[in-house]
Amino acid sequence: MPHTRYLDEEIVPFDTFIGKTFTSVENTGLAILFTAPDYQFALTHDQHCCEDVRVHDVNGDLSDLVDVPIEIAEESSYVSPGDHRIDDPSGTPCDPLDEDDSSYTWTFYRLGTSKGPVIIRFYGTSNGYYSERVDLVLRKPGGIFQDIIDDDDDDDN
Repeated sequence: MPHTRYLDEEIVPFDTFIGKTFTSVENTGLAILFTAPDYQFALTHDQHCCEDVRVHDVNGDLSDLVDVPIEIAEESSYVSPGDHRIDDPSGTPCDPLDEDDSSYTWTFYRLGTSKGPVIIRFYGTSNGYYSERVDLVLRKPGGIFQDIIDDDDDDDN
């Protein structure tokens, strides 16, 4: 059952993307926004006080996810400390970005269309008491994710 965050939003499973077609996909730095005529999704983290979760990078072209149905939607993650070490789907080791990051999470999203694959990597750190989880949030008609646009990041990937 989906979890409701706010009145006009709900957290949905990542495989909800399969079969969906988007008119635009945008990297805001804090989220990846997927827009269709009647709805919008955000791959994002609900930031609190003592954690930082952001899009680290995108391997592939986000435009490959536009105007064609999503055929592959896979999610995986590496959570420290104590999780088994894994490499992300692009082959990059899951090391902390900063040696002082005692609690960190890499989350990987692999999407595929007839145009090609795209891997989105999120990196989150915290003091160990706050979640570093990334959610797929469905914004119902009429809503828009203005609150998760990062003005400091001009990266279009």
